[in-house]
Amino acid sequence: MTTLLVRIITNGLGLYVAQWLVPGFVMNGGLKEYLLAALVLALLNLLVRPLVKLISLPLIILTLGLFTIVINALMLWLVDYQFSFLVIHSYTALFLATLVIAAVNLLSHQS
Repeated sequence: MTTLLVRIITNGLGLYVAQWLVPGFVMNGGLKEYLLAALVLALLNLLVRPLVKLISLPLIILTLGLFTIVINALMLWLVDYQFSFLVIHSYTALFLATLVIAAVNLLSHQS
């Protein structure tokens, strides 16, 4: 349970940082919207992402792991599709926001 809570907090922090750094990635709303989007992103990463990674394992091997960025972008796009307060204007913004959120998650889990 605490790992899910940590994932939610780091995803929320990643969304916040991505909103400030990535042009075209807009989060409208306050803390409630950040936590809701972070919760859904954490649940998608916990439940759906392993299945998608298993299905796309040949592509992950073929691209030496770079296809996982596409999978992460897909998870973020699903959150964008679900909520109207998250707006991603382009694929470039989606890709850059994915990289920023992954970097924030990587830095927060380095302890």
